[in-house]
Amino acid sequence: MSEREYEAERRGSLQAHWEGVYQEGDPTGVSWYQPTPQLSLELIDSLNLPAGERVLDVGAGASALPDGLLERGLKVQVLDLSARALELTRERLGARADAVTWQVGNVLSALLGAAEFAVWHDRAVFHFLTDGTGQQRYVAQAAAAVQIGGYAIIATFAPDGPQKCSGLPVQRYSAAELAATFAPSFVLRQELRHEHVTPSGAMQPFTFVLLERVNA
Repeated sequence: MSEREYEAERRGSLQAHWEGVYQEGDPTGVSWYQPTPQLSLELIDSLNLPAGERVLDVGAGASALPDGLLERGLKVQVLDLSARALELTRERLGARADAVTWQVGNVLSALLGAAEFAVWHDRAVFHFLTDGTGQQRYVAQAAAAVQIGGYAIIATFAPDGPQKCSGLPVQRYSAAELAATFAPSFVLRQELRHEHVTPSGAMQPFTFVLLERVNA
């Protein structure tokens, strides 16, 4: 099997995994569920974006983030491996779904417009990339898609967070480690620790960083 064939098979397996999660389960019962993505919205609000700016939510799943972004007059694009997850969000949004750009695909290979987004948002996707090649490809995708002077909000499990999620291994990060991984295209502007309480009552420590896209 060639490297390209292996990579295609691996990505297909990941897509099947996440489709299964959303086909079989209640999206409000998964460990990463938030009724309101309060911290993400607060970070986006702190940027004082004018209405009409574009925000990309990577690994959007069935998150309620698009709801809040639409309420703020922002243009929303969502990207996820699972078509079912995005279908659930479309159903929840109803008529407002027509204002969202929907994209099923892998963030490492998705076609994204050059310098198209003011904000790249990712809560709990990047930490699933446990090899250097995938991490570098992700950073390159973000650097190409975010405008100079725009921002990336990245949230991963903290160093004392879980070592697995949904049965898959993850890589945990401090804010300094995330900043180093995304340098030099992005620089750290803010870091936060967030203790997420899952629907089952477990606590999961997250590291949130706000990174600015710079001309490096």
